Formats: sequence, structure tokens, C-alpha cells
Amino acid sequence: MSIRIVRLGSERGAGEGPRIGTVRRPPRGVPKSEFASRNFYDVWFPTLAPSVETMKKAQAAQQSGDAAAWAAFAKKYRSEMAAPEAAHALELLAALSHTSDFALGCYCADESRCHRSLLRALLAEKGALMA
Repeated sequence: MSIRIVRLGSERGAGEGPRIGTVRRPPRGVPKSEFASRNFYDVWFPTLAPSVETMKKAQAAQQSGDAAAWAAFAKKYRSEMAAPEAAHALELLAALSHTSDFALGCYCADESRCHRSLLRALLAEKGALMA
């Protein structure tokens, strides 16, 4: 049992379980009825997505390649994930990883410059089993 961190829209892996979209917005131009069949997500969970303001910081850091800008984004995102609602969600998912297989994801092509890399670390810090 474990959590996989994936790029939404990519092919599903064997035994991946349900996909949870940790994104602020649904995929553009895709009917809601096709989110799962097109490998985006089965459940949308924006609680673990960066706020719009923080997401813009991430996008700017991705485009510029500036390490300091990325570090500022990471600090802001971690701060958002420390808020009670997000912290409880992380604890819940970490606990569920011990009895269930599921995946969390975002659209970004490069995980190292995506909030999902930070999400992976936050879940590991909570004791989640990671694939």
C-alpha cells in the first residue's frame, strides 16, 4: 500500500488506485465526465493545491529557473500546508497510505519544479508510505 506522485494526464500505472488531483483548477477544455477516463483524476482535491497567489510564484520560478524564487515558493507553499485544514488532509492521506493504494498529482511536466515534489516530502514527513 502506498501513495504514488504522478503527472495528471499521464498513463496510469498498474495498481495505482484512484487519482486525486491536487490542483487549483480542472483541466482546460476537458468535460468533467472525461476527467477520469482521460487520466487526469478521479477526485479533485484543491485543498492541497497552492493558492492562486502562490501558484503564480511557482510559475514565475519555473519560467525563470531562479533558485531563490523557487525557494520562496516552497516556503510559502509549506506555510499554506501547515494551516489546519491542509495539515489534517496530509495526516489523513499519510494514514490511508498504510492501507490503500492511490495517487496524487498535478499537471506540471517537471516534478522537481512542481508543488507535487513538496507534497511528496510533506507526506513522507507525516509517515506516509510512498511508492
